[in-house]
Amino acid sequence: MGKNKQQEQLDLLDQLAGQGLIEDVLGVVKSGKEATVYCCTLRATGALVAAKVYRGADVRRFANDASYREGRLRRKTRFSRAIETKTRKGREFAFGAWVHDEYETLGVLHRAGADVPEPVALQDNVIVMEYIGDEGEPAPPLGALRLDEPEARDAFSAILRNIELALACDRVHGDLSPFNVLYWDGRVRLIDFPQAVDARFNSNARTLLERDVGNICAYFSRDGVEADAARISRDLWSRYIRAEL
Repeated sequence: MGKNKQQEQLDLLDQLAGQGLIEDVLGVVKSGKEATVYCCTLRATGALVAAKVYRGADVRRFANDASYREGRLRRKTRFSRAIETKTRKGREFAFGAWVHDEYETLGVLHRAGADVPEPVALQDNVIVMEYIGDEGEPAPPLGALRLDEPEARDAFSAILRNIELALACDRVHGDLSPFNVLYWDGRVRLIDFPQAVDARFNSNARTLLERDVGNICAYFSRDGVEADAARISRDLWSRYIRAEL
């Protein structure tokens, strides 16, 4: 990440500090193509939080994929019209909508009891949320670990429970992999939800669900966890459309 982009992100965090939300920025947890996650402290309590700072509309890889866009603009407003015309202002609205959608999804899932970071605040293109890990070590992604068989089975079951719970809340992650599942103290946390779709309004939801389940089943097969991804997906979707989740 270039110095100018990094400084822009730090300026946004300074604004949060000026508003009394965060106290200190302790360091970078993760830097990706779309966002950088910083470890910070809350001013009110001193607790660790993660501040996910998105870089801008030009790096929204999901926003250009029709399978994720469908169903997001259900009411015709001046904002939706601007987004559809892809003007500069429209791209800004679209970017803000994707960030807001991730914050909203985290809130919906956390309130439902899912294993996701608790959202704390949303400001512009910054989401402040619960930090998973400790000051010396952030929680690693599942894909960077090798669990023993009992741990793997527990983690696999927990992820499937979370996929089911999300679907019961009308949400499909849409990009689930071992690298956006954190593992800390024997517990999983699902992260990175900007592309999550609402299964009620997106005709691609079932396909995305099947891919998510397939990715997880394929990963855990190396640890001796045998599962029929097609059967699991079919059962989940069948129960979802019958309102039995």
